[in-house]
Amino acid sequence: MPKLKRISGKETIRILEKHGFIQIRQRGSHVLLKKQTAHESVGCVVPLHKELAVGTLYGIIKQAKLSVEEFTEK
Repeated sequence: MPKLKRISGKETIRILEKHGFIQIRQRGSHVLLKKQTAHESVGCVVPLHKELAVGTLYGIIKQAKLSVEEFTEK
């Protein structure tokens, strides 16, 4: 598993949007994103911080049901 770099909340949202997620709403500094698949609806919450902690980023990737490799691919 590749190591994750610390990135911003906006950068995380941009990466998730490349994977088919759309922004549903924002409340304060947290953005809710959703993706509709054939079998289910997948949602995740991303805080709009300048730099996300690595553990927070792993949690977002887990919520999004992506692997770290899928998330970090360019």
